[in-house]
Amino acid sequence: MTKLEELTALLVNELHDFNKGVERLEKISEKINTTKVKMDLVEYKAIIESHQKQMASHINSMERFESCFNKKIENAKIYPTWAVVVFIICIIATVTLSSYLLFK
Repeated sequence: MTKLEELTALLVNELHDFNKGVERLEKISEKINTTKVKMDLVEYKAIIESHQKQMASHINSMERFESCFNKKIENAKIYPTWAVVVFIICIIATVTLSSYLLFK
């Protein structure tokens, strides 16, 4: 009979420990279900802000380059003005001389 009593006492202890474990797991499960996970975005916000500042400076430098390039293109002349005037005068003189000699 003592063996049977020992086994029942052991089973009772095991059941009691099992119930304690289940209760702890239930408490942990409740904590997990009620806990809200929130991401810390402060670091990412700082990185994004610095990236935005860099992009703004790049955009400004590109706009300055574009305006400078456009000014240079507007001011660029392939031929000097005097050369164009001399060429037009030569063409007019050639056409006039040719027509004079042809119709003479």
